Amino acid sequence: MKPVICPRVKICCITSIEEAQLAIEAGAAALGLVSEMPSGPGVISEDLIAEIAATVPPPIATFLLTCKTSAAEIIAQQRRCRVNTVQLVDRVQEGTYPQLRKSLPGIHIVQVIHVVDETSVSEAVEIAPQVDALLLDSGNPNLPVKVLGGTGKTHNWDLSHRIRERVNVPVFLAGGLKPENVPDAIRQVGAFGVDVCSGLRTAGKLDPSKVERFFTAIRRTHSRILAA
Repeated sequence: MKPVICPRVKICCITSIEEAQLAIEAGAAALGLVSEMPSGPGVISEDLIAEIAATVPPPIATFLLTCKTSAAEIIAQQRRCRVNTVQLVDRVQEGTYPQLRKSLPGIHIVQVIHVVDETSVSEAVEIAPQVDALLLDSGNPNLPVKVLGGTGKTHNWDLSHRIRERVNVPVFLAGGLKPENVPDAIRQVGAFGVDVCSGLRTAGKLDPSKVERFFTAIRRTHSRILAA
């Protein structure tokens, strides 16, 4: 099925108000703000997350990436950071989703599914009805030190395509995306949105040239799909 809208872009690992402004001016629909993690790039303090989020105008989404797994911890963190979206990068404790709905009205809930193998498809199908969106990434929460994102690596996009076809919530695709491969990602998965971190950075800093190339690649690919 042809997408009816150009894929939304979430630029993750935002580390400053200046990076947030660059991403917004380029056309980002969402910004990812990374709190404490067991591994991976882009971690900033909760105070800085709150400071950046306060400068972001609607309708831009501010995603708090959290590895917390209990409702109480997640609720408290959101209230400190004042973001409008919570991105759960790990599996959460039973009963967490309804507690978040009750305590955080109006806050969107996005669950990360780390696409490892066939079990990831069934996991996504089970969780999808409980959240506002899924984000398909290339981490591995089963390792001794959990890898919960920011790998810079792609995963099996065929599995991600199957997930996208079987769930009824928006799907974001993450993991190793960059200007050179995002056209293939769009064509193969057909995701609602794409999520990018390291693919737009040079020496750890958001690179305006890579950002521009990324958005240009998306727009051109979308136009070609519609024209096909």
